[in-house]
Amino acid sequence: MQTNPASPAYTSLVAVGDSFTEGMSDLLPDGSYRGWADVLAGRMAARTPGFRYANLAVRGKLIGQIVDEQVEVAAAMNADVVTLVGGLNDTLRPKCDMGRVRDLLTEAVERLAPSCKQLVLMRSPGRQGPVLERFRPRMEELFACVDELAARHDAVVVDLYGAPALADPRMWDVDRLHLTAEGHRRVAEAVWQTLGYAPEDTAWHVPMPATAPPGWLTRRTADVRFARQHLFPWIGRRLTGRSSGDGRPAKRPELLPYEGGA
Repeated sequence: MQTNPASPAYTSLVAVGDSFTEGMSDLLPDGSYRGWADVLAGRMAARTPGFRYANLAVRGKLIGQIVDEQVEVAAAMNADVVTLVGGLNDTLRPKCDMGRVRDLLTEAVERLAPSCKQLVLMRSPGRQGPVLERFRPRMEELFACVDELAARHDAVVVDLYGAPALADPRMWDVDRLHLTAEGHRRVAEAVWQTLGYAPEDTAWHVPMPATAPPGWLTRRTADVRFARQHLFPWIGRRLTGRSSGDGRPAKRPELLPYEGGA
């Protein structure tokens, strides 16, 4: 993980991306989602009076949609820090043109990097299991592109993919696609440290203590519930060309003072 030698006083943050950056499945009591970007903004705001934050992320967005709908808006805000995470939804599609994904990600980085003091890219976390294994080559091709773009444009990369803790199935919600609140907290810590702030949790990447694996019946029951509540609806949206984010506005579309807690 890359870190800056000093701890600069960043005054604004804009987050760009999909459900990972929107904060699913870090559910709050009112039914909204918090997520790592909100946690990070809360920490940064606690250090800097008047700190401003925008989160343009919308669940289900492909990299082309992120470029079309979010990148120009984010660039126009001229924030100190911009985080960009996108392309993973594309890799999970049955038909994925990785050349196009790389080109679009390159376009996004080339537009965002000059607009901010620090662009943050990520190698997204991957859950252990057969789904990841199927799509691992595409994911790693995406992450290689992220590394190349970061080196070319002086961006920093948060390596969540290489963090053992975030591969633990216990860090993932029942939909097996989104992190739990604890997972999001660890991501926020990783970004926090990458930006050069003093660590609040030096062991964010360390796996949780081992526990006895669930029994066969418990695993099968969970598999059936997952298929009924999450897998089949996801397949249905893919077949009909719909997205969970269709018609949904950006989470926090304006760059405004942030008073949320960390």
